[in-house]
Amino acid sequence: TLLHRGSVARCRSSTRAPRRTAPAAPRTHRAVLAQNMPAALRASPMPRRLLLDGRSPARRTLLRHSTVQRRDGSVAPLNKLRGFIEIERKAPAPYRPAADRLADYAEINGPADQAELTRQSARCMDCGTPFCHTHTGCPISNVIPEFNQQVFDGEWRQAYSNLASTNNFPEFTGRVCPAPCEGACVAGLVDESVTIKSMEYSIIERAWSEGWVVAAPPARRSGKKVAVVGSGPAGLAAADELNKKYGHAVTVFERAERAGGLLTYGIPNMKLDKETVQRRVDLMEAEGISFVTGAEVDAAAISETVEGFDATVLAIGSTVPNNLPIPGRDLDGIVYAMEFLTRNQKALFANPPALLTTEVTPEVGLTSKYGGGFISAKGKHVVVIGGGDTGTDCIGTSLRHGCKSLINFELFPAPPDEQDKRGEASGNPWPLWPRIMRVDYGHEEASHRFGADPRTYSVLSKEFVSDGAGRVRAVKTVQVEVGPDGRFAEVEGSEREHPADLVILAMGFRHPEQEIVRALRLETDQRSNAKASTSDYKTSAPGVFAAGDCRRGQSLVVWAINEGRGVAKSVDAYLGGKGW
Repeated sequence: TLLHRGSVARCRSSTRAPRRTAPAAPRTHRAVLAQNMPAALRASPMPRRLLLDGRSPARRTLLRHSTVQRRDGSVAPLNKLRGFIEIERKAPAPYRPAADRLADYAEINGPADQAELTRQSARCMDCGTPFCHTHTGCPISNVIPEFNQQVFDGEWRQAYSNLASTNNFPEFTGRVCPAPCEGACVAGLVDESVTIKSMEYSIIERAWSEGWVVAAPPARRSGKKVAVVGSGPAGLAAADELNKKYGHAVTVFERAERAGGLLTYGIPNMKLDKETVQRRVDLMEAEGISFVTGAEVDAAAISETVEGFDATVLAIGSTVPNNLPIPGRDLDGIVYAMEFLTRNQKALFANPPALLTTEVTPEVGLTSKYGGGFISAKGKHVVVIGGGDTGTDCIGTSLRHGCKSLINFELFPAPPDEQDKRGEASGNPWPLWPRIMRVDYGHEEASHRFGADPRTYSVLSKEFVSDGAGRVRAVKTVQVEVGPDGRFAEVEGSEREHPADLVILAMGFRHPEQEIVRALRLETDQRSNAKASTSDYKTSAPGVFAAGDCRRGQSLVVWAINEGRGVAKSVDAYLGGKGW
């Protein structure tokens, strides 16, 4: 019946008067391309239908005139259909040279090479099942093959619209995300993956520079009020969705002086310029979101907050760090990574010209929520315990301070140089995130400064040694190896003492601070995170939702955005789904 009705409708529509159309162009775009094609290209053995394929005559003419050096060293016209076969991976927006980076706190990203962006986008292989935006790839399901194709076609505005449809903050993920999408790239099965992260970064920066990113407040309001506690990536994503997509009035509470949470205080300026964060916050304010900074929503205030709003979203992060309770832990000079990074960033806020130098000094007289002032690594033997992104950030910051020496301890063995794609030996098959040896910006900078990679693997810290005056002087360690039972065993005779004036603990985080959790009597999981399911993000307290690291434990910025988007949808449903 439905097919019949549809057929009748189509028949009726076919009887209408034909639409007026513009007169046909005197020449097709294929003719234009053929006429403008150089003689050398016309003589190419490549089929003419491939040379002339495309929707944009000017763009296709440009692409077909472009040449690329292939793997075998020959130069040939750019061919999208054989892109990943003929073109090797190359960063279209490489980092600035290490020597230049070490002289300032400016962003490490260099300018993008537009021609290289086109060549690298051609490597996206139009695979049948793009794992890059499945659960093993992009947590927010960016439609990656499509925006790669749009970059290749020069359709930058469409690429931005595509990217913004799934990602609230591409300028954050394009800078700080480790790119699990690239680990799941199908091209990575047989070759190196596509430079997806560079594409994302280039698309959003092009959009900002062209003025395409503009305030878009909702056309109508629901009449409901929502409080978001915490302005990290999860809180910002939740606020953005609740306001712009569902039309609720959103107030974001942040205890620090600036909004952004981890993005502002926990990630160094050289990875994510704080003007980039503030630019987005300003846009969200223009769209109607209220930010209340310097507001500690503690145990005494949370009840009033919950009562004053129709719903409350907790996005307070996972901020209780893992400790290292070995002898000498109470000595001065042993600090947590986030304490070190936060105070450094506050010093830069107080002295903006220091961004262009490395002359951040203790005389700025700043304090942080941890108490005390600026922590300087200048002229000190620095030991960073723990790897990961945070450890790398501590390495990069210490180098800019002018540390005397630097070493990074990691408990686990060094990872392999390449992924076992089948996972037969390692249990780490494609398309899982490849656990391989990587050289990040801090490691490269340390190698430039001191001539060697700072990382030392299979190291267990045993004791912090005092100088006799209450400060740390050294760290005693021992080498370990993994036994047949999977447990660590100390290697006899491998004890060593490393000089240390400053020890930075970068061993991850345990759970959120518990004041709000206890005040609201929230149920918690076995790791003391707020207990809530991703099906609705509801906590045990009526009208209170939890998202981001305070619910799932420490994770990536892109996962925080995923949870912010998810909790916003659940809050809207809880409020009656009156948003559009």
